Amino acid sequence: QVQLVESGGGLVQPGGSLRLSCAASGSISSINVMAWHRQPPGKQRELVARIGSGSNTYYADSVKGRFTISGDNAIPTVYLQMNSLKPEDTAVYYCYINRIRGITLYEYWGQGTQVTVSS
Repeated sequence: QVQLVESGGGLVQPGGSLRLSCAASGSISSINVMAWHRQPPGKQRELVARIGSGSNTYYADSVKGRFTISGDNAIPTVYLQMNSLKPEDTAVYYCYINRIRGITLYEYWGQGTQVTVSS
């Protein structure tokens, strides 16, 4: 079973930057979507950014202009560059990849990495 391993989380001051990385432990063919979700304390998990197979991207309104998602299907890896961080960005961030084979959707999640924005 392929696993996703995130890194790059930590404590940062408001206005600072972090770069999250996610690497798969093995190959994943026919990748459809690579994404980052987050779960703030006491809240539900939410989609932060997504990149599709055609390199089209989506960002939640709350992070537009501040976060940038990128990825490499060949490895596969996915990154989230986070700039101008705010305290409300504090959350556990989860890497997500899915692939489609025939009519079956396969989903992969990372274990999560904590991002804390605080002075």
